[in-house]
Parts: sequence; C-alpha cells; structure tokens
Amino acid sequence: MSDFATTNLPKNLLGAIRYFADPDVCVDFMSSMRWPNGVVCPHCASERVSYLKSRRIWKCLNRDCYKQFSVKTQSVFEDSPVPLDKWMVAVWMVVNCRNGVSSYEIARINKVTQKTAWFMLHRIRLALRRGNWELMGTDGTGNVEADESWIGGAPRNKHKSNREPRFMLTAWDTVIENPKWRAEQGRGTKKTPVMGLLDREARQVRAGVIPRVSREVLQDAILNNVSKGSRILTDENHGYTSLPKLDFVHEAVNHVKEYVRGDVHTNGLENFWSLLKRSLRGTYVAVEPFHLDRYLDEQMFRYNNRTTKDNPLDDRDRFMLAISQIWDKRITFAELTGKVGQTEPEAL
Repeated sequence: MSDFATTNLPKNLLGAIRYFADPDVCVDFMSSMRWPNGVVCPHCASERVSYLKSRRIWKCLNRDCYKQFSVKTQSVFEDSPVPLDKWMVAVWMVVNCRNGVSSYEIARINKVTQKTAWFMLHRIRLALRRGNWELMGTDGTGNVEADESWIGGAPRNKHKSNREPRFMLTAWDTVIENPKWRAEQGRGTKKTPVMGLLDREARQVRAGVIPRVSREVLQDAILNNVSKGSRILTDENHGYTSLPKLDFVHEAVNHVKEYVRGDVHTNGLENFWSLLKRSLRGTYVAVEPFHLDRYLDEQMFRYNNRTTKDNPLDDRDRFMLAISQIWDKRITFAELTGKVGQTEPEAL
C-alpha cells in the first residue's frame, strides 16, 4: 500500500466526503490501493500501460491485449455508472455504522434511486465477505463458543387475519388447542436458522445460514471450521453431545438453570446475535432469507474489525480494509435477484 493511501486519507466521514469530492483524487486513491508498485493491466498483467487523463482510464500497450481498463475493472464496482465519490461514501458508512445503513439512507445522501442504493449495498457486502478461512481454536488449544439462532419475524407481529386461531372445534364439537397455533409460538416455523462460532482467543466470529438445526449440520460446521482438540462451549442442545467422540472437548451450560458457570457460557455469541438482530429489525426491517447470508457477512466484518484494546482500529482502518477486498469479485443485478445463476448460500 502506498504512502499516498495511508497518509492523506481523513479519519472521519466528513473529512472523507470532502477528500473524495475530486474525481482525480478518487482514481489516485483507488489505483494506489490496487497497484502500490505501479499500474498493471488486469487483463494480461502487463506493466506497459498508458493513462488517458481525459477519461481517467488506462490502455494496455501490450500488442496482444490493447484493452482499456479503469480502477473499477474486475471489482464489485465494475460497470457501475455511479461515480467513485458516491461509492466511497457508501463503503465508509457500511463498515462504520454499528447498526448498518439502509438503502433509503444511502439513496438520500448520494442522490441516487433506492434501487441503485440497494444494489450498491449488496455489492459492498460481497466485498466484505472473506474467503479461505483458517481453522479456529488456536491449533487445538483454544476455546470456541458455538450457538445457533433463528432469524425472522415474530408470530405476534402477524396481522390478525394471518394468525392461526388458538382454539379449534373437532368433529365432535369439542374445543381443543390448535396445534398450528402452538407451532407458531416462540421461534416459529418460518424463521431461518443460522449458526455461529466465536474464537475467544482471536476474538473472531464466523456465522452462516444452515439448512436445519440437526446433529449432522452442527457437527459438520464445527469439523469444517474448528481445530480438533479445541474446547467447544455450547448450550445443552443435543446436537453437540457427540463432540467428544470427534476429538473435541465439550462443555455445556444449561440455560434453564444458569447462563454462566465459570468460563462456560455462550455470551459472546449472544452479543453478536443481539447486534445482528438489532440491525435487521431497526435498520433493514425486512430481509429475505435468500439474502440473509450477505447481511451476516456485513455484520461479521464490523464485529471482527471492531475497536478493542488489542486491536485499535479506527474508521479509516476499516474503510481501507474493505476497499482492499473489492477486487476480483463481481455480482450482477440478475444474479442478485435470482433471475440467473441463483445459488444457495455458502455452507458454514
């Protein structure tokens, strides 16, 4: 990363808005982040390029290529008519607003349509997604919390016409409790299950949508993400009882009797779930299950890069980290809306 990118960028939103108001500054910043050692053609990796200042793009001088490209090429910003200054403001707000920022707010601030702002936010969430996860648990000696939650509207918030009646008549005119009403209470039947893992030593959380809360799904998620020999801390869900047979140390806390027993608890993950649900209910209001994994990526990025005593990141650091992850990722509006290339959320 060049000195330009690290020394001149302000540390607050107001300064960032003023800083990126100049289109040339945006291009200089993006190019210095992407090519700290000099501009390279993203198509053929040639260093022989020429900058077309009037259009703020480069042209490859390799005789086998001769393609034009910009800082947006092969990134989540590619083919977007939205100027870079508006993209910078949107990224800054997403990574630094604790409860997220709605598409209506981005649309109001950037003077774009709500549909455009919604697409911008999902592109940014794709950039925040990390890949090539390392195993949690500090090589088998760490403590990892595991817990699951349910995301969706509360049954009590349904319109009266859509609720199941509590009582029903049988064929013998006997009044009994409606089993469908009972199924709607509490977690409900139409909520989406999610599972999370929290590495206490690294203070990093990993979460994802799961198809169902079953022993096989929970154990597979732990085997794929946690080093064997680690200490797994859970509640008394029966899906975790076989972990000792898989070379894990398992301890559970019974939430009916207590929430903490020494250092055995899942309060770290409960904190993450509360932050996630607060953003979903208060900021985004309604989220389709098809997109829920993207909102998890956004919340994980903010949580894993929050300011702590051991990790004193500020708003500028989070912004630069997000920008460094925008390249070699792409999603189209048709893919986002499920019209083409519809895929299931990535497994935890």
